[in-house]
Amino acid sequence: MIRFLASRLAFAAAVLLALSAFVFLLFFVAPGDPARLLTGEKATEAQVAQVRANLGLDRPIHEQYLTFLGRTMKGDLGFSYRNQQPVTRLIANRMPATISLGIGAILLWVGIGIPIGIMSARHPGSLRDRLGQGFILVGISFPTFVLGMASLYFLYFLPRQLGFTLFPGGGYKSFLSNPWIWAWHMVLPWTTLALASAAIYARLTRGEMLAVMGEDYIRTARAKGLSERKVVYKHGLRGILTPLTTQLGADIAAVLGGAIVTEQVYGLQGLGSLAVQAVGNQDRPIIIGVVLLAGLFIVVANIVVDLLYVLLDPRVR
Repeated sequence: MIRFLASRLAFAAAVLLALSAFVFLLFFVAPGDPARLLTGEKATEAQVAQVRANLGLDRPIHEQYLTFLGRTMKGDLGFSYRNQQPVTRLIANRMPATISLGIGAILLWVGIGIPIGIMSARHPGSLRDRLGQGFILVGISFPTFVLGMASLYFLYFLPRQLGFTLFPGGGYKSFLSNPWIWAWHMVLPWTTLALASAAIYARLTRGEMLAVMGEDYIRTARAKGLSERKVVYKHGLRGILTPLTTQLGADIAAVLGGAIVTEQVYGLQGLGSLAVQAVGNQDRPIIIGVVLLAGLFIVVANIVVDLLYVLLDPRVR
């Protein structure tokens, strides 16, 4: 187990090192003057020269990369001259909104998708199965921004026209200030981000459960007189945990991509909106910081999935 974990950590470190090198080459060695882009067109030559010296752009390329790598490993992601703040502080201020959105959406799509998939698999061809497949079709067919705009119209705008507020239209409220207000403001973003993924989980669960329920050990469990509930949830569900874990790891790593659209629709000041603003402003330090943080999320999610494989499947051990 220790050797397995050490190998995964070594591979993760190599991936992050390669990602840092790619990002450095993309933003600091690519055509164009990074110092000029950071300071803006109205900056004087003295200001540009000062920024160039602060970034070490006047030194050899290998020294620049080693300095960049050393600062990154210490948690220093650079300085945003457009915002006049360290990138680490900007990301830390935006992190709570993105984490709140991601964790709530993950819990919601797992809690909705897996039960619907199990229900459809237990009653194939029935009305329940048709309703479950209808949910899958609707969830997969609608893009995130369409779901977001529809939710705002039907659950915020129309109730306001009728004189009451069902859900707020957007904005992020701190969990520490008031957990209930925090959750109330996050309901619509959670459901918007979770619906498409819940449909995917329902489809995956249904297909895997139908395959597992035809296995020999399931027939043996039924022959021993176990109730259908125990057969499904104790034996059948355990057999599909590995593919579900694989899908969950990929979705956790990719939740930042879906959060960008959701944050824009609901006005959440998270990492997604920060990345969009940085791209529009050509703020390279922020772009680099968000890319590196996203890469770290992906690597950590894959390590967690590998460890869950060991815990869930004796064959892996």
